Amino acid sequence: MDFAPSPKAADYRERLTAFMDEFVYPAEPLYEAYRREHGPDDHTVPPVVEELKIEARKRGLWNLFLPDNDDPAHGLSVLDYAQLAEITGRSASIAPEALNCGAPDTGNMEVLHLFGTSAQKERWLRPLLEGEIRSAFAMTEPDVASSDATNIQTSIRRAGDEYVINGRKWWISGVADPRCRILIVMGKTDPAAPTYRQQSNVLVPIDTPGVEIVRPLPVFGYWDQHGHCELRFTDVRVPVENLIANEGDGFMISQSRLGPGRIHHCMRMIGTAERALEYLCRRATSRVAFGGPLSDQGVVRQQIAESRMEIEQARLLTLKTAWLIDNVGVKGARTEIAAIKVIAPRVALAVLDRAIQVHGGAGVSDDFPLASMWAHARTLRLADGPDEVHVRTVARQELGRYRD
Repeated sequence: MDFAPSPKAADYRERLTAFMDEFVYPAEPLYEAYRREHGPDDHTVPPVVEELKIEARKRGLWNLFLPDNDDPAHGLSVLDYAQLAEITGRSASIAPEALNCGAPDTGNMEVLHLFGTSAQKERWLRPLLEGEIRSAFAMTEPDVASSDATNIQTSIRRAGDEYVINGRKWWISGVADPRCRILIVMGKTDPAAPTYRQQSNVLVPIDTPGVEIVRPLPVFGYWDQHGHCELRFTDVRVPVENLIANEGDGFMISQSRLGPGRIHHCMRMIGTAERALEYLCRRATSRVAFGGPLSDQGVVRQQIAESRMEIEQARLLTLKTAWLIDNVGVKGARTEIAAIKVIAPRVALAVLDRAIQVHGGAGVSDDFPLASMWAHARTLRLADGPDEVHVRTVARQELGRYRD
């Protein structure tokens, strides 16, 4: 296995690092100031993000996540993009969106790229690729244990030339943003079919009659700019042409969406952990206690060493997983995909916790970004499936070697 970036990816890394240093990090206080001034009920994007998007496009740093299957020379491999995702994870609130590489749009664009019809691509994929609109993926439900996606109860019933949708969803990221125009909704089209053929995905414009945004949901008291929302669908009607692929393909599509997407999430988490370690080291070398800098204390040195070792392990496992996806496909990397989904957030949270501890009271305040970074990282132990589901997958794969 060779984890070295291709020459093309190395060039992107150099340009992306310069973009982060020159534009993204200086934009962070402007972004936060706008959010504070406008309050949690305002989900409009701070203007500085739009400025960053213009600059990113000028520099050719746009839609880097999406390889072109028809022209491999145009796109990046999963392994190549993974190393760029780590860099954007250092400023997770704004850097991914500045490059049009932010979730959930990336996963939705991948779905439309792989499974959409020509008409669906023209109407929805093109403006998403241009960064003109945003989207959401509506799967999780409040009334069932969504850790098992086969539990979903939202009904997608065909009535002539239309599908009629009824149900509730929550933690649907991106919906509060006024730029959100389209939802990919997962529901059951045939409850009597085999377990993994009951679900389908349909495209639902957010302004369709019957779609109700019930409320945005906070995360540990933090209000996301894009919003994580509860939705209600009441007799929502869309044309049958809005079906993605075929009836019964919903579970398969969702799994294909989540595989490479977990590489993105996990590498961004590693970028977050790296930045947290930087905060930790800077604080430890600049603060004096008991006659010397905190970095002279053995316990602090151990925290720094443990953080470095854990980050390196998580990065290597995630890069191995990306390499496997490139070389043997998502199915061949199933164990590793599940493992990194547990390991990367776990490591990021551990490093963030140590950084918060070394910062003392400042670490839990808003004077530093560590508390909000921790809150975001903690959600990754639930998003795209809770840890327990992925641990179960790893155990089943491991035990499967011995059952025969």
